[in-house]
Amino acid sequence: MKVTQIPFKDTGFFSTTMLDYLEQKEEIQSFYNNFPDSLGFHNQIEQKENAHSLQSRLVLVGALKKQYTNVEVSDKTQENIELLKLKNTFTITTGHQLNLFTGPLYFLYKIICAINLAEELSQKFTDKNFVPVYWMATEDHDFDEINYFNFEGKKVQWSRNDGGAVGRFSTEGLDAVLAVFSTQLGGSKNATYLKELFSKGYLKHNNLADATRYIANELFKEYGLVTLDGDDAALKQLFIPFIKDELENQTSYKQVSKTITSLKENYKIQVNPREINLFYLSKNSRERIVFEDGVYKVNNTSITFSKSEILEAVEENSLDFSPNVIMRPLYQEVVLPNICYLGGGGEIAYWFELKAYFEKVNIPFPILLLRNSVQVVSEKQQKKLHNLGISHEELFLKQHKLLSKKVLENTAIEIKFKEKINYLESQFSELKEVAKQTDISFINAVSAQERKQVKGLENLQKRLIIAEKRRQKDLVERITALQNELLPNQSLEERQRNFSEYYLAFGDNFIKALKESLKPLDLAFTVLEL
Repeated sequence: MKVTQIPFKDTGFFSTTMLDYLEQKEEIQSFYNNFPDSLGFHNQIEQKENAHSLQSRLVLVGALKKQYTNVEVSDKTQENIELLKLKNTFTITTGHQLNLFTGPLYFLYKIICAINLAEELSQKFTDKNFVPVYWMATEDHDFDEINYFNFEGKKVQWSRNDGGAVGRFSTEGLDAVLAVFSTQLGGSKNATYLKELFSKGYLKHNNLADATRYIANELFKEYGLVTLDGDDAALKQLFIPFIKDELENQTSYKQVSKTITSLKENYKIQVNPREINLFYLSKNSRERIVFEDGVYKVNNTSITFSKSEILEAVEENSLDFSPNVIMRPLYQEVVLPNICYLGGGGEIAYWFELKAYFEKVNIPFPILLLRNSVQVVSEKQQKKLHNLGISHEELFLKQHKLLSKKVLENTAIEIKFKEKINYLESQFSELKEVAKQTDISFINAVSAQERKQVKGLENLQKRLIIAEKRRQKDLVERITALQNELLPNQSLEERQRNFSEYYLAFGDNFIKALKESLKPLDLAFTVLEL
């Protein structure tokens, strides 16, 4: 195993928002609280310690013990649950949808980063405890986003009727999915483990939340991971004051809208708030709550409430009220003694919209940490990269740029177009100085001629590259095939592949290699050679 780190910006796959955050640029500093460094964690711990009550901790631990009733809990996970009762214990949290069989690879990267960060902070702050938490997005209702995973370029999909919170979905029908998946796996020892994991997860549990908890626990229990389902009556009780505030005052809409006005001056907005950022949950639906003509209505239903009725409903049945993408982060931070949220670029970007909202409702805004991203490279693939003269940084170039660069490096033709263009521009620079002594029409004529000549050289370069690509057909095909293999669909593989492909090849050593190599506070992209 060999680990190489390269800057996120060198991959071309990360937004200006994320790159500016990593560089702590002034334009983005007002949208986050503490930065993920030693001082930031020290300050965050102090803020959260003073803000999170013992009663909240006891409710959390009680809910977790209930949720883990039928799960084989490791000693490490059990210890972490008990530690959450203590004032000096804090969580490192990541969240993810209930994707079928974990979905894309980055599910693993998120969780391992949370585990490794908890361990690293435990070494830095020896009088504190840190617990890694996976918050299951059980209340989501976007079934089309989670009902499949990719295996060796093919989609393994679960088809069923949609409706309601996905965590409550019955696992009925997943035996047919396993039958299809099993035929693709083969009969190796690692294949047998994957079949058993799928079978015990989905065929031995009645709903998707329990199945996902089982799978996450099986993969990470030795590291003490705690998996939490927010669709819980006891936990929702802690959130009642914020649900009521949302219904009465629309605080999230007002505060987030103000932030967006400022944030969009420099950055892309990820999500836009609604006037009420709550859903109403019933057995087979999760619909928006809207306020119209003095009445609270559940969208696409006949359910309505007066103000007093809906506030009474919150008190009596808080489980029926579900936060959307704007309020879910607040719910998480109310429930957990959390100091850091660890997520992908898109997730962290929408958290930047929320700081003023957190401040308004007096809940500490957590540290935001961009999770590690990983490119796995096999020994065989690394040898090919070496033979083709492709560095890890070059691997992430757009394919046409990579091919152009390599065919020019490999050509015997010694025409250095960049030097020619620079020389031409210097000649025209002298002409422009002369032109300044005449009139504007001559200056314009010189500039027009410069553009024409430079364009001509650029077109010649393009034609040379096209000709060289034809002449170096074998090289072009080898580079294209290798990059497509490493970056399926010209995208990061972590968004395309499922962990089962690598588990099939490497078994548990794959997870161990990730555990050893991911360094969340290094703030860099990881290339892992296996």
